[in-house]
Amino acid sequence: MSRLCFLPPYLLRELASTRPDGEEWVTRLLARDDGFRLQRSLVPTAAPSASAAWVVHTADNASSLPGRVVRRAGEGPSGDVAVDEAADGVAASLALFAEVYGRDSYDDRGASVLATVHYERDYVNAFWDGRQLVFGDGDGEVFDRFTKPVDVLGHELTHAVTERTAGLVYEGQSGALNESVSDVFASCLKQRLLGQSADEGDWLIGEGLSLPGVQARGLRDMAAPGTAYDDPRLGRDPQPADMSGYVDTTDDNGGVHLNSGIPNRAFQLAAVAIGGSAAEGAGRVWYAALTGALPARADFATFAAATLAVAGEHADAVAGAWETVGVTPRATTAGPGQPPPVAGSSGPSGSSERAVSVRRSGGFAGQVVEGRVDLAEEPDEQRRTELEALVGRIDLREVAGGTPQPDRYVFDLDLCGDRAQVPEQHLTADLRRVCELVLDPGAPSSWR
Repeated sequence: MSRLCFLPPYLLRELASTRPDGEEWVTRLLARDDGFRLQRSLVPTAAPSASAAWVVHTADNASSLPGRVVRRAGEGPSGDVAVDEAADGVAASLALFAEVYGRDSYDDRGASVLATVHYERDYVNAFWDGRQLVFGDGDGEVFDRFTKPVDVLGHELTHAVTERTAGLVYEGQSGALNESVSDVFASCLKQRLLGQSADEGDWLIGEGLSLPGVQARGLRDMAAPGTAYDDPRLGRDPQPADMSGYVDTTDDNGGVHLNSGIPNRAFQLAAVAIGGSAAEGAGRVWYAALTGALPARADFATFAAATLAVAGEHADAVAGAWETVGVTPRATTAGPGQPPPVAGSSGPSGSSERAVSVRRSGGFAGQVVEGRVDLAEEPDEQRRTELEALVGRIDLREVAGGTPQPDRYVFDLDLCGDRAQVPEQHLTADLRRVCELVLDPGAPSSWR
């Protein structure tokens, strides 16, 4: 079951390094995410009425999903601003796909969309978990509520569409395309609601998500990747604008939130060149490519070729856009973005035979959080003893590898020389506890 989080890991890392309580706050947040993910398959999901196009719940600042029903399609405003923003955003997203692309909900079979707001406390993320959309209220310091920008809702719902169509594998270039496609239709949604043409749009993703005083126009700028923010708490927007800046990394499933800036810019350029509505111009081309015979591990060149194949009269505009960002269309998959390493491959740096290291990347913000415990020098006897016992019974070969899922986290683990990269959905209870002890030693015992 996939989980798509809005904030990329590189933003969380910046927050951890600049807030007075940042490291403790961020690692505790990530630990809560892990606990939820391990438990969510056991939590029954309420089945809404088949006639309800969408149902909005509230978690009442807890973590049980889907929570309490607050508003259904056809009902008036609830008076809760987050509930009503979620309702309006989901309804508008469904209308975009239905009215422009002829798609009946995310599965094209009329599935009811479940959404939950007020998830946890100070939760700075939004995600699609394969069953529903979930939104946090933000931390009140850097981020506002995640239902505020309508493009956040459009982004997450589009992940569900991608999951049910091309199923783009969430790593390397196919993962960056997965992220980019969500930004593409999020931007189409925003401009459609504002009545803007492609050349009138601001092309910002997450505009208004940052609170006053934060030097950020948004989280991403599709027209000018790398310029969305420059703030002491967030750092500087690291997205590349073309292939000359492509980031080859093992973090964040191969830099999916970083390198998505390249196809994002290609779409923006194509949309402006085609003219008129981005949704009805370039959006139709991108939707046809996404829902055609696109391989799940498509790289940028393969996706570019797919867009050209369906571009028709707009072929020159589409070809020029891809050329500007340095992508040459090719109907084969190649290039950066290989599967993650399995047990025995290189893991976090600074390893030793008596050290336990954990490096966590991914999530919507693309941040990286890491920690290391040298068992030979660890002064906390209880922590050292528990880690030694855990390492002694864990076999990373049983959990390594696997297919990453959109906006979910990936862990690079080094357990006294035994190394692997493990997608979060494969974390066992023992591995989760290792991560807690290394990243957040103050985590309560209830997380065990």
